[in-house]
Amino acid sequence: MRGLVYHGPAQTSWDTVPDPAIEEDTDAIVRVDATTVCGSDLHLRRGELPEVKPGTVLGHEAVGEVVEVGRGVHTLRPGNQVIVSAVSSCGHCPLCHDNLYGQCRGGGGWILGNMINGTQAQFVRVPFADYSTYRRPAYVPLDDAVLLAELLPTAYEIGVRNGHVGPGDTVVVVGAGPVGLAAVVIARLYSPRRVIAVDLSLPRLAAATRLGADAAELPGRMVADLSEGPGADVVIEAAGDPESFLLATRVVREGGHIANIGMHGKPVTLHLEALWRKNLTISTGQVDTFSTPWLLDLLAFGRLAVSPLVTHRFGLDRMEDAYEVFSQGPDTGALKVVLHREASAPS
Repeated sequence: MRGLVYHGPAQTSWDTVPDPAIEEDTDAIVRVDATTVCGSDLHLRRGELPEVKPGTVLGHEAVGEVVEVGRGVHTLRPGNQVIVSAVSSCGHCPLCHDNLYGQCRGGGGWILGNMINGTQAQFVRVPFADYSTYRRPAYVPLDDAVLLAELLPTAYEIGVRNGHVGPGDTVVVVGAGPVGLAAVVIARLYSPRRVIAVDLSLPRLAAATRLGADAAELPGRMVADLSEGPGADVVIEAAGDPESFLLATRVVREGGHIANIGMHGKPVTLHLEALWRKNLTISTGQVDTFSTPWLLDLLAFGRLAVSPLVTHRFGLDRMEDAYEVFSQGPDTGALKVVLHREASAPS
């Protein structure tokens, strides 16, 4: 088969690699019908996660068809359409019982495209398949379903839920990339008073307005007014940048919540000398994807309009083109790029 192989910092190629095979009784082999590129893939490609070894197939989000299952898989059979979770769950350890799949102690967690070969390929081996996949209804399009592998659960679990967004809140989302925009969409389900998106990219601010933000602006007057006045009840930091985190601490009100989604590639200063008296709650975390079934129901019943998050489509063999387009998103307005098994024209 073919897959996107990591050879070292800034070195990847679309190579011929061995087909995956069942290694444990709890494995499944899934034909990848759609996959995507995530912001964390850019960090991996740059070599910022040293645990990723050269020769690893990248990617951790996919939708596809089960083609083979191990003897210990009980809920799947060949032909099933599934969403492959970005996070693998053994299903048995104490942390998995607490829905903390990202912290799994039984061999799961974020392993696809990180510790083992991932989803940016024609086929993928999925460990703990009973607990690490979700059945895809035929009426949920591939492009929507692949957003449930990681993007939408991250926006909900690490952003909206950890931030305790509620009715009447003022919510500021710092960083209008794909996960920040998904947080805008999901936060609106909780009837906030207003949702404000902040970013340095004008195309992404325009996308935030289209997706339901009440205001979308460069860091400026509105943010200053919040900083000097009542402040935001919830700030969702979705950029992963030291300056964006500092902005979050300035705009949040006393007693408010900062929910950090962004994957930070370098240290961030926490100015406790200025924050100690504000009674803030600051949360971080890795997505667990326990919310995927609930989000899937919302999609199925038309409560979530997420299709606009997908701006570009490619065939799988255009993987490196997809990385290039995605990495230029702040300048071009590109959001999620989806790659299909069946070749499709760029859009």
